[in-house]
Order: sequence, then C-alpha cells, then structure tokens
Amino acid sequence: MPGFELFGDSERKEVQDVLDNGVLMRYGFDAMRNGHWKAKALESELQNTFKVNHAQLVSSGTAAVSVALASAGVGAGDEVIMPTFTFVASFEAILMLGAIPVLVDIDDTLTLDPKAVEAAITDKTKAVMVVQMCGSMGSMDELKSICKKHNLHLVEDACQAIGGTYKNKPLGSIGDLGCFSFDFVKTITCGEGGAVITNNKQYYTHADHYSDHGHDHAGSDRGAETHPFMGYNFRISELHAAVGLAQIKRLPEFLGIQKKNFNIIREALSGIPEVTFRTVPEGGEENYGFLNFYLPDLETARTVSKEFKSEGIDACFHYFDNNWHYVRKWQHLTEQKSLYPLSPQIEEGLKTLKGKEFPVSDHYIARNLSCLIKLSWTADEVKSRAAKMAKIIKETV
Repeated sequence: MPGFELFGDSERKEVQDVLDNGVLMRYGFDAMRNGHWKAKALESELQNTFKVNHAQLVSSGTAAVSVALASAGVGAGDEVIMPTFTFVASFEAILMLGAIPVLVDIDDTLTLDPKAVEAAITDKTKAVMVVQMCGSMGSMDELKSICKKHNLHLVEDACQAIGGTYKNKPLGSIGDLGCFSFDFVKTITCGEGGAVITNNKQYYTHADHYSDHGHDHAGSDRGAETHPFMGYNFRISELHAAVGLAQIKRLPEFLGIQKKNFNIIREALSGIPEVTFRTVPEGGEENYGFLNFYLPDLETARTVSKEFKSEGIDACFHYFDNNWHYVRKWQHLTEQKSLYPLSPQIEEGLKTLKGKEFPVSDHYIARNLSCLIKLSWTADEVKSRAAKMAKIIKETV
C-alpha cells in the first residue's frame, strides 16, 4: 500500500482508452465511447472481487459513507455509533446528512468495542459504523449480533482494509452496506474515488440514484430520465474509474507483496517481549497494509516514534499525537467549529463530546504504532528496515 507505487502499462492503457474517446463522464455519450465504460466495468469487477450483488462507484470514500447511510434512510436527528479512532471523514459523512455521530471506545482490535457499542444505543440510534482501521477488522460476529438485536444497520467503512477477510468473507461485504476509498494513498487507487457495496437491491438502487442528482438511469436518454427522489452529485469520472479498473485486477499481486513485507517486519519485532500486536479476531485475515503493535506505555511509544523518524523509518504513525485520526485532536468537532449554523439536533447531540474523555481508547492508541507497508520496497530494504526498527525498540524499552 498504496497502489500508486506500482503504476504501469495496465493503468496507462485504461486511461488512454478514455482520452482517445474523449468521454470523461461515466453516464451518457454512448455513441462516442467505442465500447469503453470504465465505471461500469469497475463496478462489475468490484462485485466479483467482493462477492456481492451490487456496487456503486462514487467520488470518494467520504462520499461512500454518506451515500451508504442515506441509502439506508439515515438522516436528520438519527444517531450513528462510530469509533474514536478513524479518519475525520467518518464523522463528516454523518454530519452531512444531519445525523449525529456518537463516538465510543475501541478495544485492542483498534476498532469498535462491542460492549461500548451496546452501552451507547438509544432510541435515536439508527446505525453502527465499524471502521476497519489500518487493514484489519472488528469483532464482526458480535457487532452483527448487536445490530440484529436492536434492529440497526451495520455499515462497514473498509476504506483502509480492502482485501482483508473475516471467516472467508471479504471485508465490506459483511454488513448491510460496505464502503471503500480509492484515494491516492489506498491499496487500490483511482486518484480519487470510492464505492458502496451491498447485497440489498433497494439500498443499491437508492445509492445509484442518490449519487447522481436522483437520476433513475432508465433508458438511453439522460435528459428524459426521471427523479424519484432528491439526490446530489457524488459521481466518479471515467478517468478515475479507468485507473481503478487496472488496479483492482492487480489486487492479489498487491496483497501478496504486502503480506511478504509485513511478515518480515513482524517476525523481527516478535522476539521483543515488550512488543505486542493488535488483536485480529479469530477467523480474520488482515490485508497487511499496516503493521500495528503496542509498546508498554505512552512515553515509550513517543520515544520510539521520534527515533524512527530520526533514523529514516518513515510512514510509522503514532496516532495519539495525530491531528486527523483520533478524537483527542478533533477540537473542530468537539467545539462545533462550522462555517454554517448546525441544526439544533446536531448541536445538542455533540454537546456531550466537549470535555469528554476516552481513557479506554487512550490506553490502546497511546501505546500503538502503526507502520505502513509499502509495495515498492526491495527485499534488502525490508530486511534493513526491520532490523533497524527492532534495534531502536530494544534500545528504548
């Protein structure tokens, strides 16, 4: 990860097809296309790869979460339970619909703690969004059971975990709706883009229409299409879809490289008694995009992180001090800093976040380091990196 490291002839060919016919929009202009429908072809590949009935491409992973929630009827005043550890896009996508993000603790999977989820459910709760952070998954059976018990939608934000599996099911295909991101730093990239996948035909139809201003996409005359309900513009372009079409076909190649590099580094660190690794639920397999491990305490993690940077160990993140991925630095959310007035429902719903502490989440994030696994490393570079990381940790703990 990320896929841009290995751009090649297949990506260039797919993009050239689009430039040659001149149609950059995914809908219409049938006669000009010379048979090239990159977005449709990518959606078909996504359905096959993730073993689902339906896939809808959109403009980003953030858009995918909003479209997925809207497709399931989540809106004004509804509460969506989400983790304290994710990217800010998770709560942005919820707020955009007028819904209320309810943040709860994570556990040592670095995803939602099922006990915290159940404790947060109210009569306003409409959905639970599990964010499959850093290439792995939450306790999916428990989360599914909770959602079934309380009649809630389970939405998978699998933007960072494309290619991971749980009990032989691809991540993203387990909940009612799954979301992917194909931005520039994901395992599969379109440059910008995302997708919603589902086995629910109604949710798919909603996503298809909603992401394109409400167009019903019936017939071959775009101007004559009807608008069964309101929508917005979350379309992907053919140029972006073309890159993704080449990349999705290379997913097994990318996952194989990630796994090999991941295991070399993990093995080098596994002999250090003070290092423990994130919990992957039984039956789960990461996509190996990140190696996540815990150190004994916050101070050790900070020191190791600083030493990594000084010794050229790049892309190894200590999220406790990160502005974008952990609630501790989300003052713009907790203090409701908005360019426009928020609804009274959202204002009231977010009040509880101001000054709220999450000591359980702190316990895990403070001690965690998350190291990106690159596709472009040579064998010697991986071994050298692994040895250097182990040496730094041993000298610090």
